[in-house]
Amino acid sequence: MSSETLYLKIDKNIQIKDAHVTLKDIAEVNCSTKSIENKVKSLRLPTESIKGPGRYVYSVLDLIEVIQKEYPNLDINNLGESDFILTVEKEKKFPEVLSWGKTILVCLLAFFGAAFSIMAFNNDVGITTLFGQLYEIFTGQKSNGFTLLEISYSVGVGLGILIFFHHFARKKNLSDPTPLEVEMRTYEDEIDTTMIEANGRNKKKA
Repeated sequence: MSSETLYLKIDKNIQIKDAHVTLKDIAEVNCSTKSIENKVKSLRLPTESIKGPGRYVYSVLDLIEVIQKEYPNLDINNLGESDFILTVEKEKKFPEVLSWGKTILVCLLAFFGAAFSIMAFNNDVGITTLFGQLYEIFTGQKSNGFTLLEISYSVGVGLGILIFFHHFARKKNLSDPTPLEVEMRTYEDEIDTTMIEANGRNKKKA
């Protein structure tokens, strides 16, 4: 038994449906002895602190403690995170009409918000004056504000955003996330790291 080694691999944030959690639900488990591996996968993690939807911080030591109660001589090698978060999401029960309404509202807010930001930027840098000067230099005529420069700039901004966020890609490469997905992932990682660090400080104070 002492020569057996169990390998664990845990992600930083794992989504679960309820407080009934076994090790196979939150970790990748591997052992050369399949009977031990299957037994460990079925072990339940103590989740008394989980009272409802939210984020709950746990340590890999909690898993090791559970495993060692069953196999005290088993060598355990952790290949994943030392601290991780169990996320219990609130069950969403929205009527389909309400869901569509929220989606449309978010789209409108994003559209008009982006339009306002672009217009504010163009106003700050004086893009209209610049285009007018360029038009007059190359054509010798005064610009009326609706020339080829303004039209091509407006179309180019829209196309640039669509291409930049891969909206025209028919087959999306899963290993190549969009910039928006990268930013969202970075934001989620920062939240997880902050929660784990805050939990560690609270334990030290206690």
